[in-house]
Amino acid sequence: QVWLVESGGGLVQAGGSLRLSCAASGFLSNIDVMGWHRQAPGLQRELVADITRSGNTNYADSAKGRYTISRDNAKNTVYLQMNNMRPEDTAVYYCSAGRSRADLGSYWGRGTQVTVSS
Repeated sequence: QVWLVESGGGLVQAGGSLRLSCAASGFLSNIDVMGWHRQAPGLQRELVADITRSGNTNYADSAKGRYTISRDNAKNTVYLQMNNMRPEDTAVYYCSAGRSRADLGSYWGRGTQVTVSS
């Protein structure tokens, strides 16, 4: 079993920045990919970014140039630095983990609310 706990959400003005953290614990030896998804009200959950244990990253088009995903393998923690935020970034952000990108949603955190005011 793997447990994921997010932190760092909150309220920010448009143009501002937030940094999310996700701490993983449990049986992590088979976990290669960790990522961030988000779900806005009335919309489906969507991938924001993911990162492999070796540091290979992947971003949604909406995140490119504004978000940076990083990972500290020693701390079993993944981060999402969000800059130049927009009201449409408002969503619950979920941490995810899996053995590969194909099963990234094998484990989920409970989510953290991010609200961007205009």
